[in-house]
Amino acid sequence: MQYRDSVERSAEYLRLALGHMAQQSAGLHPVSYAVWYEYVSGRNSELNRELDTFKSSGKKLDDETTLALYTKYVAELDQRKMEDVGGKLQRVIAEMSETSQKSHIEAGLYGDVLERWHGKLDRAAGGLNLQSGVDTILRDTHAIRSSIGELRQVLDTSRTEVEQLRQELSRARQEALIDSLTGLLNRKGFDQSIESMLAYHAQEGTPLSLLMIDIDHFKQVNDGYGHLFGDRVIRSIAQAIKNGIKGGDVACRYGGEEYAVILPNTPAAGAMAVAEQLRNAIGRGRIRRIDREDSVGNITVSIGAASVEKGETRTGLIGRADAALYAAKQSGRDRVSMS
Repeated sequence: MQYRDSVERSAEYLRLALGHMAQQSAGLHPVSYAVWYEYVSGRNSELNRELDTFKSSGKKLDDETTLALYTKYVAELDQRKMEDVGGKLQRVIAEMSETSQKSHIEAGLYGDVLERWHGKLDRAAGGLNLQSGVDTILRDTHAIRSSIGELRQVLDTSRTEVEQLRQELSRARQEALIDSLTGLLNRKGFDQSIESMLAYHAQEGTPLSLLMIDIDHFKQVNDGYGHLFGDRVIRSIAQAIKNGIKGGDVACRYGGEEYAVILPNTPAAGAMAVAEQLRNAIGRGRIRRIDREDSVGNITVSIGAASVEKGETRTGLIGRADAALYAAKQSGRDRVSMS
């Protein structure tokens, strides 16, 4: 896992993580710290759900359970893991090739035997011992049957291993496109998605719109309530955006406190309607404090919208949506502007 938290924020995560670690049966080691650091930072929703369930049961985490959680939710396919995966694939391919070659050789020998006996039978004389020839053919038949059975076992095992490796690589690719704090696509995921949808738009002529969303006065939120609450605001608004869009739409964390929403098959009027719904939903929300029971409201967003024009590039579309976002902020914030 790659961490980019500031010194202040990571120090606060340390304080919170140690509080949880002290309540468990597991040792205070780096694996335990990594699990609870992920938990208090809120960046790993699946881990948090499992830990919340475990905590509600009243049990304490031991070393074995902690390691299992670390392996399942925290450990990533880093470069060494990728090299290990590559090594496994090479081994699988080598085993398949070796066994296939062995079967090929056995089949060739068996074919030679049949050819020889075919000639002998054609020239068969009364004294030829056919029983001996049949025994030889049966023995060679059993040999090649055994070789093919071995090949089948290796192929079955290899198929399972290749599928496991495929799933690991797929997980690695997906994680590379996901923002760890919000669960939305990250900037790289956004770039890939917008390029793909622009290409589809150019081919099919379907409408395509883009929303750029920025949290209003976010520095004041961080300064007034702390960075941990700021992270909670970013996550909460990300969830509100996910809840407010339909299946084909794509939500991304564009950077910092800014989001992007790609709206395929959506013209300008539809984009404005979606933007207003998101703005209203976010403005009505309240976000609970971290160490207190009260919540904070009146956190708003400004939104810039743009619909793609004929022949427009990604840079042009993003530039117009950004300009609309700037206009929304300049005219008072908590509003939507269309380019």
